[in-house]
Amino acid sequence: MPKRAHHYRLRLEHVAPAAPDQPTHPPLELEFDNHDDIFQIVERIQARNLFAEPGQAAEFAIGLKLFGEVMLKNREHELFAEMRPAFSEFMKKLKSSGKPAENQPQA
Repeated sequence: MPKRAHHYRLRLEHVAPAAPDQPTHPPLELEFDNHDDIFQIVERIQARNLFAEPGQAAEFAIGLKLFGEVMLKNREHELFAEMRPAFSEFMKKLKSSGKPAENQPQA
């Protein structure tokens, strides 16, 4: 029986190059599965107010979930051998730390 997963489509558009003499790239679109509800995770990370820039919470959550799922699906790949323990500890720390901003005492 196949595992249940959320199915996503991601479209990345290169809006402007860093310098005028650099090219813009055509959009990159991909579909993928992830065991987590990424939208829910983005909301939880945003609620924690971890970053000064508002959009960085979504960037962080999406990047982390994309990377983590690839690593999980390729857990035996030697590329991830050294990263796995550190990533596991990082995720435990992330999940156990920080409460949503509305629950934190005001200074």
